[in-house]
Amino acid sequence: MIRLGLIGCGGMGGGFIHRLSELGDRLCVSALVDIDIDRANEVAKEAPGARVAADYRDVMDDVDAVIIALPHHLHHGVTLDILKADKHVLLEKPMANTEQQCLDLIAADRSPDPVLTIGYVMRYDPLWTEMGRLIREQVYGEVFHLSIWTEQLTHPPENSWHNKIATLGGGQLFSHGCHYIDLMLHWMGRPVEGMHIGTNFGTPWMEREGTSDVVIKFENGALGYHMGTWGARGSRLGYSVHAHTEQGMLELNHKQGRIYLHRFEHGDGDLPGLAASVPPGAALDSPDCATIFSIDQTAKATNAEVAAFLDCIEQKRKPETDARTALQSLRVIWRLYEAEDACRIADLRGLGLDRPDEQRHGERKRSLC
Repeated sequence: MIRLGLIGCGGMGGGFIHRLSELGDRLCVSALVDIDIDRANEVAKEAPGARVAADYRDVMDDVDAVIIALPHHLHHGVTLDILKADKHVLLEKPMANTEQQCLDLIAADRSPDPVLTIGYVMRYDPLWTEMGRLIREQVYGEVFHLSIWTEQLTHPPENSWHNKIATLGGGQLFSHGCHYIDLMLHWMGRPVEGMHIGTNFGTPWMEREGTSDVVIKFENGALGYHMGTWGARGSRLGYSVHAHTEQGMLELNHKQGRIYLHRFEHGDGDLPGLAASVPPGAALDSPDCATIFSIDQTAKATNAEVAAFLDCIEQKRKPETDARTALQSLRVIWRLYEAEDACRIADLRGLGLDRPDEQRHGERKRSLC
């Protein structure tokens, strides 16, 4: 049994505690930490026997591993302290608010002893993982256009750290969109150029953007698009992905827990019929559409993420979403921000995707455009 501590009991931290009981045969929640001790005590009702504290340094003898779910500006210092204490860390994304802070964490990372994994939870969601496999393995040909939508309403209290650039690290793109930039890089490969336009119109509580549009061109010529908003008062797409391929269009519908293949019934004569191109047993929903993958969406991706974290600890192996990998999506976002502020197209080459020793992008020789 791995003794697990939760550092930060509000928001994401509170969400973790509801689901950790499903992994009770592999871990026990041994410590709960929050500067608001009343909040920690409230969460402790779901973790009988856990030690409650206002300072994470007081529980180091009570844990083997921790989940850090703190405001972003606190990630850097707390994670360094935990790693120095030789404890395993699952750190919520984004890794840190500046590139130098990220590089500090990469330098301190000795995974798998102890493990440091970054919480890009969508990498562990079975539905999104299958979509990535279909794209990466070119099951229906190469993808030439990928679109990802995330529409939700996130309106924190007026003085919340979520609203401020200094504590959040940026805007909606940095805080939430980093998940989907990470997926684009993982699915589509190295980026070449891109642009971002953001606005806080519709989300006036945000200092930086609450609504974000990103376009990225990849090395093979494919395009990726991401639209994210924290201002949605209604939605049809919700969390959705469309991937246009050489043989049709793949659609991920997160709410339904399904992946569809769309193909025009009377399309290119060189293409086989839809029924002939889908996996055995797939349901033909219409002449132009088939369900090729489905999953019970009551299963939570966070469970799979924590299970993978435990696997790395027990099997002494490095995590998929390690610190060096996690830096790449943030590098893309920082360059997009820089180019947006300068009214330019961002040069996204040379971000270290295949050069682990590359220095900070502020020291690069290549200009932005």
